[in-house]
Amino acid sequence: MPIRLYDTRRKDKVVFSTREPGKVSMYVCGVTVYDRCHLGHARCYLAFDLIHRWLEKSGYDVHYVQNFTDIDDKIIKRANETGGDWKKLVDDNIATYYEDMDALNILRADDYPRCTEYVEDMIRITQDLIDKEHAYQTDEGVYFHIDSAPEKYGQLTGQNIEAVRSGAGGRVASTGSAKKDHKDFALWKSAKPGEPTWDSPWGPGRPGWHIECTAMSMDFFGAQFDIHGGGHDLRFPHHEAEIFQGECHTGCSPVVHHWLHNGFVNIDGEKMSKSLGNFWTIRDILEKVDAMVLRFSLINAQYRSPIDMNETLLKDAERNYNRLLETYIRALKIAAGSLNPVDLPHADLASQQPLSKSLGLLEKMGEGFAHAMDDDFNSRDAVGKVLSAVRQMTKTFDSGLDDADNHAFAHYAVDWLEETAGAVLGVLPSREMALAEPEEDPRRAEVAEEVEQLLIARTEARSTKDWAQADEIRDRLKAMGVVVTDTPEGPSWALE
Repeated sequence: MPIRLYDTRRKDKVVFSTREPGKVSMYVCGVTVYDRCHLGHARCYLAFDLIHRWLEKSGYDVHYVQNFTDIDDKIIKRANETGGDWKKLVDDNIATYYEDMDALNILRADDYPRCTEYVEDMIRITQDLIDKEHAYQTDEGVYFHIDSAPEKYGQLTGQNIEAVRSGAGGRVASTGSAKKDHKDFALWKSAKPGEPTWDSPWGPGRPGWHIECTAMSMDFFGAQFDIHGGGHDLRFPHHEAEIFQGECHTGCSPVVHHWLHNGFVNIDGEKMSKSLGNFWTIRDILEKVDAMVLRFSLINAQYRSPIDMNETLLKDAERNYNRLLETYIRALKIAAGSLNPVDLPHADLASQQPLSKSLGLLEKMGEGFAHAMDDDFNSRDAVGKVLSAVRQMTKTFDSGLDDADNHAFAHYAVDWLEETAGAVLGVLPSREMALAEPEEDPRRAEVAEEVEQLLIARTEARSTKDWAQADEIRDRLKAMGVVVTDTPEGPSWALE
């Protein structure tokens, strides 16, 4: 099955194609580094991490570029508020960005250009747009004139600018008297007191926000490239502006073959906002939630869908992730008992032989996983296939296989999980980390003796069919925050 994706410009799901066979050029708008990254950034870069991983898994050679906006009104304002140097502010926040993304197991892009490295390119493109009468100079700077290319208007939003202005994320400047039209946007901003500036044919100043991505993407990929990605809120005005600039400068259309946009993150049903007091940086949430649990919760939704982050979602993610991790560790430990496993029987869904049928089911789930990822990178369905496989693996391990088959099946299970949950979903630790003894939770040590005594009493009550006593013990354990799992080797427990 070919990869199909939803193209924002075409407003339809289309077959993925590239300009050069076997190679993908992908540019994703990066962060404006005036502050630490928040949960919305985590959602965006996890979404494109999955896309990056699946394209490479599908055999493509991906050149992935993600920029840093390192000069901007917000950066200047934050530096002035803190009394610090804007360059140090930028460098510190870029370092923090890498730490946050590494914690979430987000693969590095191939290149991370900074917009201040491309000022000369932006000046050159701006001058060309002036020469072609797509832009004009004023005392405030240089503006792109929307009415010079009206046919390009609204390609991503499908609406007029007035209708989408409220969704522009605060990036639309108020109408200035120097503009020919309120829809025009800045390519170059004239210098203001106390701001960083660069020399230009129009006097000292700095680039506008939109022109930077046109300059950087063209430097890496030329006049046209395969994928441009970013958050849903970047469709207007940022990505619409890139279409105007790039296509009017180069004369090539379309400048981007596939436009992809990820959905928003809401907190308890409301848009994340500092004014509402529900704004979470990645650092904030990782103090309370394991990084892989957060990753698991965010990928358990198709990348274009909005996601509502709440306590229930995180607890469900933690429970399902722990089930996945426990099965992976169990398979690793069993597989370690045999370096030369026997051959497994042929996978056959219709077989009466349990192991052969189990392998047939897992093979079908693997095909379903690939189908889900090919269908617009549907990680929600892919996660569902992994969890179904985990249940099947547990059932097979518990079925009483002889040692040789058990070892061979464990090797198969490890490979299956590493190819799906590991290489693509990115939620498995390394084998060494998975098998490492965890540090003892001080909360567990505090209640361990009491819990073990209660579990012994519960086992005795169940053996004598004293269900009332067993239920009472269960309620006491639940009140302590203890989750009990019954296994063939006896009950195991963990803290919620």
